[in-house]
Amino acid sequence: MWLIDVLLNPVVVVGVIILIVNTKLRAKLIEKVRLVLSGATDVTIKGMNSFGLKLIAAVIVLVVIGAIALRFLVVIPAGFTGVYVLFGKVSPNELHSGINFVNPLGKVIKMSTRTEQYTMSIANAEGQRLGDDSISALTNEGLNVKLDITVLYHLDEDKADEIYKNVGLNFVEKVIRPSIRSIIREEVAKYSAKEIYSDKREELSIRIMEKLEADLKNRGIVVEDVLLRNVQLPAQLTKSIQDKLTAEQEAQKYDFVLDKERKEAERKRIEAKGQRDSQQIINESLTDRYLEYLYIQSLKDREGTIYVPTNPDNGLPMFKNIP
Repeated sequence: MWLIDVLLNPVVVVGVIILIVNTKLRAKLIEKVRLVLSGATDVTIKGMNSFGLKLIAAVIVLVVIGAIALRFLVVIPAGFTGVYVLFGKVSPNELHSGINFVNPLGKVIKMSTRTEQYTMSIANAEGQRLGDDSISALTNEGLNVKLDITVLYHLDEDKADEIYKNVGLNFVEKVIRPSIRSIIREEVAKYSAKEIYSDKREELSIRIMEKLEADLKNRGIVVEDVLLRNVQLPAQLTKSIQDKLTAEQEAQKYDFVLDKERKEAERKRIEAKGQRDSQQIINESLTDRYLEYLYIQSLKDREGTIYVPTNPDNGLPMFKNIP
């Protein structure tokens, strides 16, 4: 009971804190503890009261308890999971980020669950391996193309124990890399060089991702994205494809121009037909009396014009006060 009272005594707590902070005092205390443990009781008792001895005993107990307690605690950082192994047996229950209580006789392997990338590139030192690490594949024409690719993935935390047990920590080189190379070669063989170089590139990237996602999912690896960054064809073939694409673009341009001209010609024919119909209607309505009416209308605003009414019977002018 006295030990519990000492451990709960505020003075003891403060004393322990001082011992932790003060290096010289801590060194003296360690030396006295060493003397006590070596049997030199006369040295330790001399100049020390019972409370001092109890303080030393309390510190020793605290240190022992702390050392034992730390063996039972494992801290998993954020973005990691822990695989627990005891006597060669892998536990199916992963240790999540935070403080975990474990058997100190076992071993904890920390594995990242963050988004990682694996790049295979033709450029030196750009990917995971030095030198040209691009993927060579044959198209359905038998032509050899080189592809740069980046795969974004992360570890499925719930299957970390299976990966460690069946594959190990080097699962990237053992599983991810071979799968990438195999699936890319399989999918590229379904396309022509021109399709991969131009309009089917995005489609190829999607198909690679779907196949890779299905292949790695059962192994405990989640594929987030596949980036087909570069497609390199033989120089002569590249020039031929570019020339062909240019010719196709020119042809499409001419088709557009011709279509535009056809629509313009059709517009002019419709406009001419409208003018012809309008003139025909006007010609049919131009009688002598209508022309006379138009003539009179044109004279009304002309200076010096005098309107003289005519006799409807004989057409002679009618003057006022003339019989």
